[in-house]
Amino acid sequence: MGFFSFIQEIAMDLGTANTIIISDDKIVVDEPSVVALDRRTDKMIAVGDDAKLMYEKEQPNIRTIRPLKDGVIADFSACEQMMRGLIKKVHSGSRLFSPSLRMVIGVPSGSTEVELRAVRDSAEHADGRDVFLIFEPMAAAIGIGIDVEAPEGNMIVDIGGGTTEIAVISLGGIVANNSIKIAGDDLNNDIQDYMSRQHNVKIGERMAERIKINVGSALTDLGDEAPEDFVVIGPNKITALPMEVPVCYQEIAHCIDRTVASIESAVLTALENTPPELYADIVKNGIYLTGGGALLRGLAKRLKDKINIEFHVAEDPLHCVARGAGIALNNVDRFSFLMR
Repeated sequence: MGFFSFIQEIAMDLGTANTIIISDDKIVVDEPSVVALDRRTDKMIAVGDDAKLMYEKEQPNIRTIRPLKDGVIADFSACEQMMRGLIKKVHSGSRLFSPSLRMVIGVPSGSTEVELRAVRDSAEHADGRDVFLIFEPMAAAIGIGIDVEAPEGNMIVDIGGGTTEIAVISLGGIVANNSIKIAGDDLNNDIQDYMSRQHNVKIGERMAERIKINVGSALTDLGDEAPEDFVVIGPNKITALPMEVPVCYQEIAHCIDRTVASIESAVLTALENTPPELYADIVKNGIYLTGGGALLRGLAKRLKDKINIEFHVAEDPLHCVARGAGIALNNVDRFSFLMR
């Protein structure tokens, strides 16, 4: 048996909305955190992009699941199957057996011991032999290129699908943090509610996501960067007749205002709990925005105007956590903040 066994190293950003896997310092999987299961046998039918195509379109014998909610595992069995399915995409199809895995997985900084255990167990059931966990803001900081072990304060605001992770990092540790279960999914919910209430049109999660991507904004005045109106197609919620509703970015800015304000408050709370010397470093260095939420138009400017500190949108914010986990994977003997 030992003759055939070998170890493959992978780093994973197990996100509420998307899962990203890095192997050999390359992104090999970047797909939605969705799995489709047969209701009768509970066997996996599709995972990732293929499962997302079925989402909200399935027939009675198929159920599509997003196994993570608010950054933590909500459906243990479905999460395990999803992880297995996505990890299989890393392996070449010609292999007759699966390798043992050495894994580094990003987890929310506000995770409880039970939630960390759930992630670790899922990874081990998906053939993880040596599993390390890393808090997502720490991974994001490493992915940006910050020296997290330096005696200097840096603040990361990682806005994912299910959680917003805010952390002040210095000397290889998180000094102050604030993890809130308000993030991209809440923006989608705001948009769904608004379209139903204001335009009497019924839309699903996928359409809400498309509206956010096309005309989402944290500001009501974007000047020359204003996007064109986006046409939403859906049924009238009373008559069920088809509707075409053009939506502008100012409307969306108003409807998501309360959620964006909650993120602002969480950043201010983390700053209040930051030691003065590190606070001074943060004012000098600015605050880094990562995660899919960092791409929301006007967010960095709105936060800067509110908090009076410069906000930098990281290069390639969607992949910062995964890249940082990949760097940590290459330095497991050096980084003492990795959890086993």
